Amino acid sequence: MSKMQILLKGIVKENPTFVLVLGMCPSLGVTTSAINGLGMGLATTFVLLMSNILISMLKNFIPDKVRIPAFIVVIATFVSIVDLLIQGFVPALAESLGLFIPLIVVNCIVLGRAEAFASKNGVVDSALDGIGMGLGFTCALTLIGLCREMLGTGSAFGYKFIAPAADGILVFVLAPGAFLVLGLLMALIRYLQKANK
Repeated sequence: MSKMQILLKGIVKENPTFVLVLGMCPSLGVTTSAINGLGMGLATTFVLLMSNILISMLKNFIPDKVRIPAFIVVIATFVSIVDLLIQGFVPALAESLGLFIPLIVVNCIVLGRAEAFASKNGVVDSALDGIGMGLGFTCALTLIGLCREMLGTGSAFGYKFIAPAADGILVFVLAPGAFLVLGLLMALIRYLQKANK
């Protein structure tokens, strides 16, 4: 597999949210706005990239019996770093995302890529995989958040595009709206993938 294929597979062919159906907790929980989706996606991308690189470098030194706990320690380290950075530099986003940032530690995308890819491949390929999967996750969260924000509040990235007195469709701001938007986007992605074969 070429370097470009490794990078692009996470964005399109094996998108963590729309194709592999991983990371549903943040996909449904934080995507009330496009900015929340973008922030969560970028935080996860950073953790994916850094943990994939470090795990790939340490793979030959980690005994098989403690492989998963070792991966979790590496991932938790980078989650702590990104959590502190967000709290320090973007406190409004930290408040908005709340508990979902520390939950990146147990996000099945991050641990799954560490186990399935980084522990079996070189540093460069693992970095590309982390970037690709992270960008795919970021695009998915941002798209879900954008759809929910546009339909629910009549705004995009915080900018109102309908009259301030007009309300959006309340259900899209609430949890059922997340399920509805996610389901429709997954169906659209699957339809487009089948049409392109």
